Amino acid sequence: MKKNLFVALCLVSISLFALVGCGGKNSGSGVTSSPSGKDSVVIAMDLESEPAAGFDPIMGWAAGEHTHDPLFQSTLLVTKDDITIGYDLATEYTIAKDGLTWTFKIRPDVKFTDGVPLTAKDVAFTYNNAMKQATDTDLSMLASVEATDNTTVVFHLNTPYSAFAYIAAVVGIVPEHAYNAATYGQNPIGSGRYILKQWNKGQQVILEANPNYYGEKTKMKKVTIVFMSEDASYAAAKGGQVDVAYTAPAYTVNPIKGYNILAFDSVDIRGINLPTIPSGNKTAPKANGETLPAGNDVTSNLAIRQAVARAIDREALVKNVLYGYGAVAYSDCVNEPWENAAMKVDYDPAKAKAILEADGWKLNAAGIYEKNGLEAKFDLLYIASNSARTGIAMAVTEMLKQVGIKVNPIGSSWDKISTMYYATPHVFGAGMHSPSGIKSHYYSGKNGASYANATVDKHIKDALAATTVEASYEHWKKAQWDGTAGVTPQADSPWVWLAEIKHIYFARENLNVIDKKIHPHGYGWTIANNVDQWYWN
Repeated sequence: MKKNLFVALCLVSISLFALVGCGGKNSGSGVTSSPSGKDSVVIAMDLESEPAAGFDPIMGWAAGEHTHDPLFQSTLLVTKDDITIGYDLATEYTIAKDGLTWTFKIRPDVKFTDGVPLTAKDVAFTYNNAMKQATDTDLSMLASVEATDNTTVVFHLNTPYSAFAYIAAVVGIVPEHAYNAATYGQNPIGSGRYILKQWNKGQQVILEANPNYYGEKTKMKKVTIVFMSEDASYAAAKGGQVDVAYTAPAYTVNPIKGYNILAFDSVDIRGINLPTIPSGNKTAPKANGETLPAGNDVTSNLAIRQAVARAIDREALVKNVLYGYGAVAYSDCVNEPWENAAMKVDYDPAKAKAILEADGWKLNAAGIYEKNGLEAKFDLLYIASNSARTGIAMAVTEMLKQVGIKVNPIGSSWDKISTMYYATPHVFGAGMHSPSGIKSHYYSGKNGASYANATVDKHIKDALAATTVEASYEHWKKAQWDGTAGVTPQADSPWVWLAEIKHIYFARENLNVIDKKIHPHGYGWTIANNVDQWYWN
């Protein structure tokens, strides 16, 4: 059994290695040859990093799940390197005892790049408009926002939401006097560290330092971002066309002369959703009334979900699929203040089988567990263009085969997968600089596993009702496991978390990339959070 698993993982590694030699869709034509000047840098990001709605915070720029600093705009708060809350525009904030009123005082000396002062009215304008939009920025907790004077802004919530501090750390402030919904995303005016000078859609954006920025002096005066596929990014670095290039574990087996390999810790977690309700159901209606198929007859069985959690060798995934550029993960909030250690589960294939057999599953002639005429088999979706997710899907398929669960891996695009995963397990990416990720994965309603548990819901509500962010952490932990109920692999196991992905980049040897903050899910703009402080030797 172990021999078969080793062979399968070796085949996965060989297939991923083959990707390194593939040709790219975009070789970086039009990008100035590097090395860059002493105060400029060229960065290759993945294709999905180009924002469809432009650089408009009202339309979701920099927020949602793939959180990062908006760069062109300032935010009320920031997340510090340890993911606790710090200040940007705000100098202080208070929360009413009932949790329904947040009052921020902002600094009076900030100006937009057109020279107009930024006031509390701009903050109120930004949020009052953003809350009307259907974007990845969840502002459903807001009722209204008002500026009581030029430096005081008051947020009125319709429900307590302690995690709002993390939202205030990513929503950039736009100027009321210069905002046009049709054009702002292409020509943003802000008060952040950089100004958008050029955007060639589908190719690159060019940023230049804001000379009147109120914060620490910017060292990198010009930043060029090029958008590329994995293979094109590797080819661009190999050809010396970029200074920093995102990459995947498989590409690191062929180092590039003159470049270091940088690996950053993240809460970019790979896991699998296991729909907890039978097939034939529908999701809750979207804003446009659309519903999607939901439920899976196999994974809705608790024994199946608990067995899957124990049958996957996470150490092997990290070693053989991620080439060591990762770490085992048992939750979507690894090393964050709200992670619960009870999420950990041992790799134990024998225990996985025992759980199934105790529930009445029996091996059939094909070596697949079966119960009441239902075989333990399901499809597993993954994004075909992502080498790491492809490798994980193939390895998990072999691992589950060893315990009598048949998996059919199906590679597709995210556009298609996004309509299918409520009914079909998917190799997900997740992880946020906010405990609200726990709410999105486990609170009853439209989560990826169609999971519902009143006890878990209560702990989440208690967390959101906490009077401080810090006081909420214990409630978030209890939402995962309170000693009796929860989402751990020993309990309801609606998601099986597998590995933390290190964010890997090729970077020129003489470039000092300053990046101390743990990365959230998604490559993209996170690497540029501190680009203003990078420097060349």
